[in-house]
Amino acid sequence: MEAGVAITREDVLHVARLARLEIPADQVEEVQGQLSAILEAVGKVSELDLSDVEPTSHPLDVVNAWAEDEPRPSLSREEALANAPDPSEGAFRVPAVGS
Repeated sequence: MEAGVAITREDVLHVARLARLEIPADQVEEVQGQLSAILEAVGKVSELDLSDVEPTSHPLDVVNAWAEDEPRPSLSREEALANAPDPSEGAFRVPAVGS
């Protein structure tokens, strides 16, 4: 969407469906305003002359800081499954995936 394009209620509901979000009916207007403000801010960036700015993937130099890989005790099966909603035979039960 271009900057300056009004976000409609239908746009909000469409984006929510795509993102698999449930927005209560009484909050759609609030989200509509928030999305409009975000697009307006992004639109202001597009007005800048960035022709002399070198593209980057990250604003800071990134250096990997790896910790030493040392063995340590892990959770017992009972501890790992303690908060599982529906464990089965010592494992996590999950919904079936379509075939």
